[in-house]
Amino acid sequence: MRIRPWLCTLIGVGAAFVGLLPWLVTGMRLPLQNWWELSTPPEAMPLAMLPFSQYSLSLIFALLVVGASAAGIAARALRPRMPRGGFALVVTGLVVIQAIAIAQSTVAVAGGLRDGTESVLYLWALVVVSVLSLLVGVLAVFLIARAPRAGALIGLTIGAIATTSWLTGFMGLTTPYELVALIQWVAPVLVGATIAWTGLGTTGRIIAALASIAMVWIVPAAITAATAAVGMRVLARQLGEMAEYALQVFGLATFTPELAWRPIVVTVVVAAIGLAARSVLSRRDRRNIEHGAPDTDRHDRRDRRRAV
Repeated sequence: MRIRPWLCTLIGVGAAFVGLLPWLVTGMRLPLQNWWELSTPPEAMPLAMLPFSQYSLSLIFALLVVGASAAGIAARALRPRMPRGGFALVVTGLVVIQAIAIAQSTVAVAGGLRDGTESVLYLWALVVVSVLSLLVGVLAVFLIARAPRAGALIGLTIGAIATTSWLTGFMGLTTPYELVALIQWVAPVLVGATIAWTGLGTTGRIIAALASIAMVWIVPAAITAATAAVGMRVLARQLGEMAEYALQVFGLATFTPELAWRPIVVTVVVAAIGLAARSVLSRRDRRNIEHGAPDTDRHDRRDRRRAV
């Protein structure tokens, strides 16, 4: 049964709100701003659909990219039932809501910033980060929903990496440290499981798996470095020193063993376990065929694979 076109749009809209969920449930109050014109307590800050602040860049990225990834997963799962143009409607619903979120947040922040060049540059920087995050999300949607499994693996890896900050967005200051520490393993586990789902049966899939492992290693370090450098208010007027500081943090996050190697190891181990399980199931299917046993499970799995 085909999905109605309006429902495709609703899927995109719903996915956008899934991405925004951590920010929506925590109150939507703007974080305190360094260039705010008036002294304002946190509870009196205006409402915004995105946490526009130089200290929340990774969360902005996560809110937009996780929503896009959810749209891509839904579109891929429902691809056999999509009407003509259904995928375009999913993307349209997603992008419209995310664009509204960026525009509303821009207006909310612009209304309270004091006059001056620094305020203008600050606001434009947040808008640029948000728009780039939206574009990365759109890329992830296309890879997840439309590309072969090798491309889908890259798109899902982008979404998995964003999931760390997305989950952290639900947490307040009273969250137990043990729970916060567990979240860092979510992305490696998800990427490892996705590599197992993709398999290594072609050159493209092998290259995609290696690229995904590299992304688990490098992208979080880059996000950490950018967030740390931009969050240093004393470097706001010294872009050269800010870039140098970002490179220093990136180097530490990339090559410090306890920070860099553990996520790689977890990704590889989870992928290896998943691939081994696939191999065992595949051998069982072959034995069933050789012995003439009915193998309805195998046909069911084959039909599901064709669906995705």
